Amino acid sequence: MSTITPEVVEAHGLNPEEYERVLNALGREPNLVELGIFSVMWSEHCSYKSSRFHLKKLPTQAPWVICGPGENAGVIDIGDGQAAIFKMESHNHPSYIEPYQGAATGVGGILRDVFTMGARPVANMNALRFGRPEHPKMKHLVKGVVAGIGGYGNCVGVPTVGGETNFHKAYDGNILVNAMTVGIADTNRIFYSAATGVGNPIVYVGSKTGRDGIHGATMASADFGDDIDEKRPTVQVGDPFVEKLLIEACLELMATDAIVAIQDMGAAGLTSSSVEMASKGGAGIRLNMNAVPCREQAMTPYEMMLSESQERMLMVLKPGKEAMAEAIFRKWELDFAVIGEVTEAGPDGGHMVLEFNGEVVCDIPLGPLADDAPEYERPYVTPEEYKAWAKVPALGDVPATTDVGADLLKLMGGADLASRRWIWEQYDSQVGADTMQKSGGDAAVVRVHGTRKALAISTDCSPRYCYADPYEGGKQAVAETYRNISAVGGLPLAITNCLNFANPQRPEIMAQIVGCLNGMGDACRALDYPIVSGNVSLYNESKATGGGSAILPTPAIGGVGLLADLEATTTIAFKAEGEDIYLLGGEGTHLGQSLWLKDIAGREAGEPPVVDLKAEARNGALVRGWIGEGKVTAVHDVSDGGLLVALAEMALASGLGCTLDAHPTTPQAFGEDQSRYVLTAPAGTELANAVKIGTVGGTTVAGVEIAALRAANEAFFKDWMEA
Repeated sequence: MSTITPEVVEAHGLNPEEYERVLNALGREPNLVELGIFSVMWSEHCSYKSSRFHLKKLPTQAPWVICGPGENAGVIDIGDGQAAIFKMESHNHPSYIEPYQGAATGVGGILRDVFTMGARPVANMNALRFGRPEHPKMKHLVKGVVAGIGGYGNCVGVPTVGGETNFHKAYDGNILVNAMTVGIADTNRIFYSAATGVGNPIVYVGSKTGRDGIHGATMASADFGDDIDEKRPTVQVGDPFVEKLLIEACLELMATDAIVAIQDMGAAGLTSSSVEMASKGGAGIRLNMNAVPCREQAMTPYEMMLSESQERMLMVLKPGKEAMAEAIFRKWELDFAVIGEVTEAGPDGGHMVLEFNGEVVCDIPLGPLADDAPEYERPYVTPEEYKAWAKVPALGDVPATTDVGADLLKLMGGADLASRRWIWEQYDSQVGADTMQKSGGDAAVVRVHGTRKALAISTDCSPRYCYADPYEGGKQAVAETYRNISAVGGLPLAITNCLNFANPQRPEIMAQIVGCLNGMGDACRALDYPIVSGNVSLYNESKATGGGSAILPTPAIGGVGLLADLEATTTIAFKAEGEDIYLLGGEGTHLGQSLWLKDIAGREAGEPPVVDLKAEARNGALVRGWIGEGKVTAVHDVSDGGLLVALAEMALASGLGCTLDAHPTTPQAFGEDQSRYVLTAPAGTELANAVKIGTVGGTTVAGVEIAALRAANEAFFKDWMEA
């Protein structure tokens, strides 16, 4: 009697049509090991089956792009024989179930994506989205996630230099934890994952395999039900000290000529790493499961292949290099085992063959597992139909406030704009001694060690914009990272992304995905700012008790830019009394989807601001030029909260106030029109296209004392966490 019943198939996340494809691929019924392998490789998390069709439309090339999407991370040329290697990943579902370990292993996984390509990680970033602060579970989730990010990153010795944290009721039942790592490598020492060379040994290194994280990829490809606590065993457990040893051992071996290919064991563990290596190399793979280092008794091939135990890598070595490689890993007190070999591809391509106790327990053609995995062009509604479904209220008449200063004080003390100091003080931002700017500014700035260059890094997204108009929201997420990097003097070069959406089988959600991707693609093309890596996280919605439903569409963008001279930069802080304040990009009066409308007027209504991509490129170039020439002393982009919030943040960073030449109306004070910057310069400086709006000096902003702004701004997290 068959052990593969319809219930077993369904439990593995495969629908009847997909199981029929499995039968056709094998020409027979699979055993449980084979079914498990198909299950994880065809999961949304590993195969991108609902998004691949649309991801192919994104711009991924430029003269400075060395490697675009498809490898572990993206690679760009930063001159002088050096490359920046970076990627962003999600660990959303695990972090909701087990916040500390979910967030910690998210950091560990993204670090491995970067150093597996030969880079030394130099900076971590994160993009976090939580539900309402008053939600009974939210303080526990925030504390756990922040502690997990800090606990792993601090111990492994990579600085966490920036990020973003937002709150909205749409994330009550499904938080988002997106982690980004940036590393530096020599352009002639970049490592890829394609397994080649018939007979070459396949080597397992790092930690032993346990039962943690089994079915993690499948769990991450489904929404939450009421059985959420039962999913805790699918969350991996990390050890940052082992990760540090693994980084050093891998980089030491990479300095030799031993490695043919290398791949980290991330989602779907040994399965995805071996399948991806063999399929990319057009080869087959044979593994001896008895040779896999295990830390638990009587582990089965099914458990070994699907485990997502952390801090593990898979390598293909040149013949004869095994002893040298083993000596390096033993020195670093890590496991090392030859567990298989690369095999020849037959007429039907390469096969994955697994042996256990002298028997073949799996024989799968690799083509169907990887390149021929299901790809769906799922139906989606038109923009007009989406608008009718989303039911975003019209902006209508907006009553003018009687006191912009009082509104500013309330905004600066609210959850959306409150100081994140409580968060980033838990992160070691200075380890490595190359951090030039950290959290609190527009972009983090990290020196390229031993040079006068620096990287500027920013993560951004405005999900409320993306919900109201997915296309404009997708454009804006890209444009804001471009603006933040320009604001510190960096030339924006490329982005990574983490595309967080709800259930793609709902046509309205699929419309969000398509709209955001179209907006992102147009922005990247207009700004010459390609996408070189990324991650898709779908089914972010919850039916769990107390949870909401779908998250807001959240295509988080991580941007990387280059400062050719790290001295040619600036910060958001006002620098000196008497300097002039300028506004570039128009006065701005757009209140639709603004924070003022949400937090002061209590409404989420209207269209989001439109991004003029030509103005974005033009104004960014002007700002970078002025910074490079030393003409401006402080720069801050205008985003959430509008002009007055930007001025308040500049004042808080410096302790200096400002006076404005004209009293702003509510729309002028809080409008969120795009492509705008506030700049300061010595009195009388000529800045083409920028308009003088005020002067640095005094102790107030819009009539509110800086001390009052600071007290309100610092109080939210302190009061919440100590309550």
